[in-house]
Amino acid sequence: MDGITWSTRSAAFRSAAKLSLPPSQQFHIRAGFGSARLWHAAWRNDPATVGVVIGFSLPTREAVDEHYAELTSAGYAGRQPPFDAFWGARYAIVADPDGNDVGLMSPIDESRRTWPPEESPAP
Repeated sequence: MDGITWSTRSAAFRSAAKLSLPPSQQFHIRAGFGSARLWHAAWRNDPATVGVVIGFSLPTREAVDEHYAELTSAGYAGRQPPFDAFWGARYAIVADPDGNDVGLMSPIDESRRTWPPEESPAP
């Protein structure tokens, strides 16, 4: 995964999350910058707990909600509930067992872009 190695504990998470996507469908976001306060509620609460978000593109907006619900029901910590992000995608974040933030993002829908950006909902 482009320089990021997940541990064996995280393998169960990836399996539960069905996140065996090719690198072309993965994205990585460094959350330590000012705009993270808009899209990462856990960063607003405690910036020291956030580094990189390991992101995955999902096929639909509904898939973001479904993956988030399945993972949090399985006991993984929800770090950002699904919401309609200002850039036009549905977005959520769940923590894996090693504390890595894993972003779940739908395709961007230009008609859903909003300005000015608003903060994402709290977990």
